Amino acid sequence: MAGLLIRLVGPPAIIRDDDVVKQPRGRKAWGLLAYLSVETAGITRQRLASMLFPDAEDPLGALRWNLSQIRTSLGEEVALSGDPLRLVLSPTCLCDVQTVTGLRGPPIPDPQQLQGEFLEGLSFTDSPVFDAWLEVTRHRIANCVQTLLYERALASLASGDSGVATTFASLAVDRDPYNADCQAVLVRSLVSSGDHRRAREQVARCGELFHRELGVGVPDEVRRAIFDSSPSTVSDLPATEATIRSCLDAASSSLSSGAVDRALDQLRLATALAGDTTDGALQAEALLALAGALIHQAGGRGTEVADLLHRAIAAGAPAGASRITAAAYRELGFLSAQRGTPDSAAHWLEEAMKAAEGITEEEAKILGVRGMMESDTAHYEKSLLNLADSEALAAAIGSRRQQAFSLAMAGRVHLLRGDLHRAMISLNRSLDITTSEHWTSFRPFVEGLLGETHLAGKRMGEAGFLIEHAWVLAQQAGDHCFTVMGASNQARLAMARGDLDGANRWIERGLEIKPWYFWYRARLLDTAADIAITTGSPRADEYSARLKRLAGRSGLRELTVRAQSHRAVLGDASAAAALPWLAKDIDNPALDAYLAGRGQL
Repeated sequence: MAGLLIRLVGPPAIIRDDDVVKQPRGRKAWGLLAYLSVETAGITRQRLASMLFPDAEDPLGALRWNLSQIRTSLGEEVALSGDPLRLVLSPTCLCDVQTVTGLRGPPIPDPQQLQGEFLEGLSFTDSPVFDAWLEVTRHRIANCVQTLLYERALASLASGDSGVATTFASLAVDRDPYNADCQAVLVRSLVSSGDHRRAREQVARCGELFHRELGVGVPDEVRRAIFDSSPSTVSDLPATEATIRSCLDAASSSLSSGAVDRALDQLRLATALAGDTTDGALQAEALLALAGALIHQAGGRGTEVADLLHRAIAAGAPAGASRITAAAYRELGFLSAQRGTPDSAAHWLEEAMKAAEGITEEEAKILGVRGMMESDTAHYEKSLLNLADSEALAAAIGSRRQQAFSLAMAGRVHLLRGDLHRAMISLNRSLDITTSEHWTSFRPFVEGLLGETHLAGKRMGEAGFLIEHAWVLAQQAGDHCFTVMGASNQARLAMARGDLDGANRWIERGLEIKPWYFWYRARLLDTAADIAITTGSPRADEYSARLKRLAGRSGLRELTVRAQSHRAVLGDASAAAALPWLAKDIDNPALDAYLAGRGQL
């Protein structure tokens, strides 16, 4: 590779023009370089020195010495100065961790470079705050690498390059063989290349692994990947625009009447017929319609949906603004946000906004998803700004459901920050629109948040009615995410009523469900750990450890802090030392009050 490469995934190294140059001396220099490569907003020298060199007689002097080591190795292509201290790379310098997180530049061209973990082989137990940051960041970077391999496999598959798709998918499976989505895209790639024997063998290996290690059968996503996704019945309809649009219109009517299965059959037929034409825009429209129905009506979040969206982009991506392209990118961002890959989500949403220029309806939707993602990752001020812009655009064009979505998400932010008055205003407005629009499937979310707001305000009667009503609606709709949210709220309600056994039963019930939206899963684990600590349950350690792993890899910053808080209560001295530093960058008075109440700030 020409130029300068900073390799931080795997054993760290600095390489210039394919030759290893003089490396920085000592693990602290590598830790310093890694931190500045990931945290590009900068950090004060005093804070960085205290984090990396807590026991040094002269922490700032130790920082200066290590900075000189880095400058010697990197040369003039890198600027490393200022206070706050920032690392600025020249255009000819590539840092692998910045590319996989989407901070800078195109993806790494050679997937073989992405082997191992972040700062592999280095330990910093003598710097507990930095060690806590490193542990969280290792989970996040591993998730980013996994997502990059998975998405590049999907993109290659959509463009017809099944050989490259198989390479990337194989690497993804090697990193995480228990990831059903990665297993599924590998099988799809093998089928696409015509290697049906290897595809069947891969399904068999996957089945044996999942049965032996997890006690379950072949995941549905993998099983479906071995079969063609075209309609189950052969149609004698002609592949004309009129026929395809008739199928799309019929599917829209079916969805409006609640006949989801029939709509999916109609959309699969439209997609198959469109595939027999040379009209790329029509193919993209049909693919997007099928993906949208699977996501928002059938709860689809796996490889089949992502594959449809990538195919839609490949089929109909014109130059300039495009509603179809923008919507496909937006849906990929929505999936990434819910599956706990915010770095990937930010990339897709940026692409969506470029394609949506001047298309107000799409801009409103994109801003709504961005606000949701920023709320998940505890960037609350950014979230509220984007949600307000989304709601205003939606109101201007009469997009009532988008208004309700953005208002509900804003209400969630206010609730999480302890601003119950503003939460009530946003959520009541959202509920009024949701009711008038007969948007029954979204109502459990809004009512659940309203119930939780009343519970926080100690209005037990209103809280009980709304939480229980939302639970029944979520059960009827079969929505796993809203059901897990409902179980968490029911557990909190039971605790507030003094029903400890009931609270634990609701936790167990919620943990049996596997929602696609990881934020709900993490929040349930947070509730579980909180209740277990309060009741003296021995499961507190298990719940807090699971929360720490899930929140860390998914970039859920506040829930990561709460996991560390639980670990500190349970006697983890490293977690206690890291807590003030981890919480410092999160603007949430309610979180500060929670930690202060535990004596942790």
